[in-house]
Amino acid sequence: MTSPEDPVNRLSRTALAAAAGGALALPMLVGAPAQAAEEDYEVLVVGKTLGFRHSSIDEATTAIIALGEANGFTVDVWDPPSTSGPFGPSPGQPTRTLASTPFTSADDLEKYATVVFVSTVDGTNSLDPAIPTLLDPSELAAFQGYIRDGGGFAGVHAATDSMHTVPWYGGLTGGGARFVSHPQQQTAVQQVEDRTHPSTQHLGDTWTRFDEWYNFTTSPRPVVRVLTNLDETTYTAGRGAMGADHPLSWCHNYEGARSWYTGGGHTEASYVEPAFLTHLLGGIEWSAGAVDGGGDCVTWLEVDSLLADLVADGSVSAHAAEQIGKQLDKAQAVADTGNGDRAAARLAAASAQVRAHVRDADARALLQEKVADLRTWQSASS
Repeated sequence: MTSPEDPVNRLSRTALAAAAGGALALPMLVGAPAQAAEEDYEVLVVGKTLGFRHSSIDEATTAIIALGEANGFTVDVWDPPSTSGPFGPSPGQPTRTLASTPFTSADDLEKYATVVFVSTVDGTNSLDPAIPTLLDPSELAAFQGYIRDGGGFAGVHAATDSMHTVPWYGGLTGGGARFVSHPQQQTAVQQVEDRTHPSTQHLGDTWTRFDEWYNFTTSPRPVVRVLTNLDETTYTAGRGAMGADHPLSWCHNYEGARSWYTGGGHTEASYVEPAFLTHLLGGIEWSAGAVDGGGDCVTWLEVDSLLADLVADGSVSAHAAEQIGKQLDKAQAVADTGNGDRAAARLAAASAQVRAHVRDADARALLQEKVADLRTWQSASS
């Protein structure tokens, strides 16, 4: 378990003072800045709600603004007041929000290295298509274009309780997993499955904290790289319990974009908790492309899909794909037993098959890169 006193990577030893518009004082964290001044980038934080409004959205926004001031990024906020919805009016953050929607076009969104959705509940979990979604069709098209052009996405807590009627968004947030229920707030233990990612490398093998723990409609594990998994034996999961396979944070590459999600962050206290702030910062920085680590969330499915696409376009022969695929399947089977070293060895064999059988130079280089990312992940996970 990581204690609040553990060093925090990539942060300067600076007191993160309350950001403009908020009164939350953040703790001092330790490390080196991720970005030099000349490498500053922009982040969009979306706190807009049409459904239930989490009281921690303001604290989350304050924390992200302060993290940006300490780590080389600036923050715009889209959180306008709303006058209607299944839970009544939402106050938004009128002193912080942009004057009009930033979701006007993919080109306009391109200025942001990543877009962070913080508990953006819109009331669509009934799956009624008549209920307005968080983004209207025009805004959604702009966002899709941004993602497909290589933009970044980070989702926090109830970002999975938004746009339930938009399957594309469920794919972006992770494997189609959507919020379905939660028990009362309580302390629980997360098993840290992947310490290679910037958002989890500061943690130990387990992470114990107090929060509101989501149950999801499905496990995203087949599609994403799971970073932490809730241990349901350490708390009461209630109706909708998922059992042993209960991912809580994960990452993947989606339609050209880096996508990261954490189910934590319901409570206001999360945003003064050093370990959680480091987790959040790592997700933002990674999704923005400001930091790398651990094979950059390349997944087994991603490599399998890439191989199939290269066969379809004629860059890789069916025979080559079969030989490579056999080694990939063996590597994944070994990885599923928890033996990262043996999986890495199998991946070396898959890489050898790529070199031996793929004649197209571009296809060979791309496959080699992705298999190398898998190998880095498995080697570091042992």
